[in-house]
Amino acid sequence: MNKTVNQKAWFLILPVLLLVAFSAVIPLMTVVNYSVQDTFGKNQFFWAGLEWFREMMGSERMWDALGRQIAFSLIILAIEIPLGIFVALNMPKKGFWASFCLILMSLPLLIPWNVVGTIWQIFGRVDIGLLGYTLAALGIDYNYTQDFYAAWATVIVMDVWHWTSLVALLAYAGLQSIPDAYYQAAKIDQASRWNVFRFIELPKIIGVLMIAILLRFMDSFMIYTEPFVVTGGGPGNSTTFLSIDLVKMALGQFDLGPAAAFSIMYYLVILLISYVFYTVMTNLDKRDGH
Repeated sequence: MNKTVNQKAWFLILPVLLLVAFSAVIPLMTVVNYSVQDTFGKNQFFWAGLEWFREMMGSERMWDALGRQIAFSLIILAIEIPLGIFVALNMPKKGFWASFCLILMSLPLLIPWNVVGTIWQIFGRVDIGLLGYTLAALGIDYNYTQDFYAAWATVIVMDVWHWTSLVALLAYAGLQSIPDAYYQAAKIDQASRWNVFRFIELPKIIGVLMIAILLRFMDSFMIYTEPFVVTGGGPGNSTTFLSIDLVKMALGQFDLGPAAAFSIMYYLVILLISYVFYTVMTNLDKRDGH
């Protein structure tokens, strides 16, 4: 049977291709141009080759920011993935309360990132914030603008509050797709709740969990707005993640060459991690297909 080829379909995706070219490819080429050249103003550029990349590879500042970024992303995943699964397992399956829980879980995802940062900035203040005032009244020394651990705790709890709902909703969707026959068979075999989760629910939702892990890792690895609004990268550089450090370098210090090299390396790390996750998910799909 001959397959019909419709070349007119290309015209339907042409607007998207043009939009991607202007919003992604052209800015990327501009960054590449800056990363291999130096400028002293008046649009006069001088070839620098790989000088900026070598400088960034030997930069203690960049490696410190990368370490903080990886630590933050791993902590976020370690909290949000199990917590999201737990919430999804305990959500109602049908009826009014199921719809109510879905709406309630979706609300944090609808709040803009800068608003989330502003909410937690006020919420954590000792003088007017409910959290800060309550902890101070209990005798707990909490000040996210001066204490390293308080700043990290605030940023982590803020991200968990904001994004655990995404993991829960994805896990809930995966659980809803499991046929009732599996649960009936487990009930007949008198399987424990843990065994039902381990041998029925977890294997069936592993695909959506990989998507959740990918999305949350990439979002946490590129986080900028929320910690910048709350702590500004402080106290000191304790919450200066890669994106915040990059913006400070490019806009604050106007080091365009090093910032461009930094951003390309940042992009390649994200691309590599995305490829690893894509490969893992593809292998899982092939295994499930067999």
